[in-house]
Amino acid sequence: MDLADEQLIDAEIDSAPPPPPTRAHSLAARILLGASLVLIAFNLRPVFSSLSVLLPEIMQSTGISPSSASLITTLPVLCLGLFAPIAPELARRFGAERTILAMLAVLALGTGMRGLATVPALLAGSAFAGASIAVVNVLLPGLVKRDFPTHAAMMTGLYTMALCAGAAGAAGFTVPLEHILGGEWPYALAIWAAPAVVVFLLWTPQAIRSKAAPRRTMPHGPGLWRDPLAWQVTLFMGLQSALAYCVFGWLAPILRERGLDAVTAGAVVSVSVLIQMLACLMVPSIAVRGRDQRLINVLLVGAAVAGLLGCLFAPLSTVWFWAVLQGSGQGGLIAIAMTLIILRSPDAHVAAHLSGMAQGVGYVLAACGPLVVGFLRDWTGSFDAAGLMFVAVGVTAASCGLGAGRARQVGARG
Repeated sequence: MDLADEQLIDAEIDSAPPPPPTRAHSLAARILLGASLVLIAFNLRPVFSSLSVLLPEIMQSTGISPSSASLITTLPVLCLGLFAPIAPELARRFGAERTILAMLAVLALGTGMRGLATVPALLAGSAFAGASIAVVNVLLPGLVKRDFPTHAAMMTGLYTMALCAGAAGAAGFTVPLEHILGGEWPYALAIWAAPAVVVFLLWTPQAIRSKAAPRRTMPHGPGLWRDPLAWQVTLFMGLQSALAYCVFGWLAPILRERGLDAVTAGAVVSVSVLIQMLACLMVPSIAVRGRDQRLINVLLVGAAVAGLLGCLFAPLSTVWFWAVLQGSGQGGLIAIAMTLIILRSPDAHVAAHLSGMAQGVGYVLAACGPLVVGFLRDWTGSFDAAGLMFVAVGVTAASCGLGAGRARQVGARG
């Protein structure tokens, strides 16, 4: 089994091996399955990046402050951490395919609710969308591992590219869609429910044909909460995610406040996310060739933070360079954070628990990033103070990356 296969942590790893797939094994059926998984992944990021490019219009229309706006951008990220732990239990009870089907319906509902143009609807819609994405985030890799065991690397690449493509597409096309829809920002947000509805319809027959796995007693997990290395991996995951969701939530408003128009600001964010996609594909293979990952962790943090500072303070004529640099660092951080979970785990059982710890705690920590940016903007009247926050997060992430990058494995006993 190669590294790409090992990176696909099965959400149901603690139960008995999943039952043999019941789908037809024809080429057409497998193509449909693969396309469905890729389309599902595409829908897991637009809810974040579509909102940020319209945040100035939303604040002006609803009268909310930057602090209140930060709650809307932070809530779905917080839900990623709060709801991820329930995904394996839902999969054991109802089956992964049917659970994903239900979550796609919730995602479409939450995304569509943002079109009601009220603050309560924005908050509720963001919570529904974040909760559904949290569950699907955990379950999709297990399906890829189970149903494409001989093409896991290829499917992993397509899955990662679809995640980034969804984020980049929403960042780049939401403002033009708003113009097409007569300047109505609620419609431009709600329209991103349409892809979720399409993939819900495409996934329904496959979910109906599936069967829930028999429930088994779960073995005790390893004592990761007492393991310093596990905490270093978890904090590294959370802090790099905090930077990522600051980009999703606030980079476009930062650039617009500096003088870029809405379309150009969205395009800059879109380019940054597209570069993330390329870095995601390249970094893991580079990282595993070294004796350890300490140097690459620090370099990637430096690139991501320097790119953010450049977008915040450097002349706007250089913004495309800083966007590319930020995307290179951020995409590499996302990939290396997931790779570290595997490299620091002695077996798949520990890897599954370490992944759950890193995602659960990490995304809750990540939610603090965009929240603090909004508060700083509200308190100081500008985004300049956010630069200090980016540096502080970067220094702390680099410190954790030095610990998590050591060629060791978690050694706690359950």
